[in-house]
Amino acid sequence: MTKAIRIHETGGPEKLKWEEMPVGKPKDGQVRLRQTAVGLNYIDVYQRTGLYPIKELPAVIGMEAAGVIEEVGPGVKGFKAGDRVAYTMGLGAYAQERVMGTDRLVKLPDGIDEKTAASMMLKGMTAYYLLHRTYKVKKGDTILVYAAAGGVGLILCQWAKHLGATVIGCVGSEDKAKLAKTNGCAHTILYRTEKVPERVKALTGGEGVPVAYDSIGKATFMDSLDCLRPLGILATFGNASGPVEPFSPAILAPKGSLFVTRQTLATHTRTRELMKECADGLFDVVKKGVVKIAINQTYPLKDTAQAHRDLEARNTTGSTVLMP
Repeated sequence: MTKAIRIHETGGPEKLKWEEMPVGKPKDGQVRLRQTAVGLNYIDVYQRTGLYPIKELPAVIGMEAAGVIEEVGPGVKGFKAGDRVAYTMGLGAYAQERVMGTDRLVKLPDGIDEKTAASMMLKGMTAYYLLHRTYKVKKGDTILVYAAAGGVGLILCQWAKHLGATVIGCVGSEDKAKLAKTNGCAHTILYRTEKVPERVKALTGGEGVPVAYDSIGKATFMDSLDCLRPLGILATFGNASGPVEPFSPAILAPKGSLFVTRQTLATHTRTRELMKECADGLFDVVKKGVVKIAINQTYPLKDTAQAHRDLEARNTTGSTVLMP
């Protein structure tokens, strides 16, 4: 038996229940994993509320964790008991122990502890594909990052600066602006009190940016478009303020023949090769110290409901880890 956070119906944080449940034996291609740290991500909120539907309830939610393999099932290759591993995009992470397939697992290299891994896999691999696939950030670029003091934002800003880009970060407070600036942002914009497109145009000599990375969604979508230079890319990859409302593609023409794309980590890790590329790229910059992972909040796993409340209230910065 193990303890886990489950939902029996969708709704608010109060729907997260700390319950005992069986673990089971690993079957063909599976392992039993003792989880030592669990990541908190906004996708967990989307699943809890029903924005991203889960096929069957009750269900253990959560998409990211790290730990140690306790037992391997028949047919498992490349993994053994005692291996330190991590994963992302593997529903069922909010648990002390779980049985899962090895298709989402990656071995942790020396120099990266399990708590750090659990806090960075989803966010860091998201940063990888945004910077290296969605738009290949290069030296001399000026880019716009929303939620620059958040989990993905802090990684994006550090990594983009390393690639030679000038980063403009949108944040919600002076404290978050200071945090963003110490993590790679050359300029910050307080989106609650400043007009973001005007500030971006002023900072870019009227040109705008080639790419805007927007995880906020509904509240910032139109402003993001107005920050782009001609042929610019709006990469929307989250819905913190709600999903973007339907719009006519015709509005993209007079704004500069713009591109809009809705990105997901699931697509970018749909094969083991793609997933390994993302993970290896992340491990490399973290081991080199190019990207430092800020674990700014830690909660016991049983207190996940409070962690959700704080995340939704935007009272968190950097990464949050849930400890089983």
